[in-house]
Amino acid sequence: MSWTDERVELLKKMWGEGQSASQIAKELGGVTRNAVIGKVHRLGLSNRATTTSKTTEAKEKSAAAPAPAPKPAAAAPKPKPQPKTEPARPQTPVPAATSKPSLPARKQIIPAGQPLPPQPSANEISPEALAKVNEIEKKAKKLTLMELTERTCKWPVGDPATEDFWFCGLPVQQGKPYCEAHVGVAFQPMNNRRDRKR
Repeated sequence: MSWTDERVELLKKMWGEGQSASQIAKELGGVTRNAVIGKVHRLGLSNRATTTSKTTEAKEKSAAAPAPAPKPAAAAPKPKPQPKTEPARPQTPVPAATSKPSLPARKQIIPAGQPLPPQPSANEISPEALAKVNEIEKKAKKLTLMELTERTCKWPVGDPATEDFWFCGLPVQQGKPYCEAHVGVAFQPMNNRRDRKR
């Protein structure tokens, strides 16, 4: 089947009348519904108001039935009231100077870079190291957790559940989390510690 000029004109006419693609295919003969739809799209006729075959059948039935008696002219419909809109209010920017006062920047907390080793018990510490620690703790800065930096000794002193708890705070030994005296206590060779336990 070829699309002759007459068949294309008939397709345009029926499509414009709101006929369905199936009805047009049946009228033309020798074409499928899909062929009609394809031709409609190629011709650019697809922009009609969509009508279904049910509405087309309803039109045919109403054309066959006698026309109902005309109704008396109804009063002109009242225009719908438009919703009231307020004019847009200009937004006034909040000046930066009058906004919240700027808070001082917090000091960056820099981690020490290595976990703290477990602390030895009193019977594992040599008497010399213990004496040195007691002397150092008299000179300690007694810092809180928030005051510690990577350069301060993180040796805890006291019970963390009490207000008397603090950290040494003296300058750390290079590459260690503690000052020299506390390094002497924390980093002892295992064989020396075992000997003292006995």
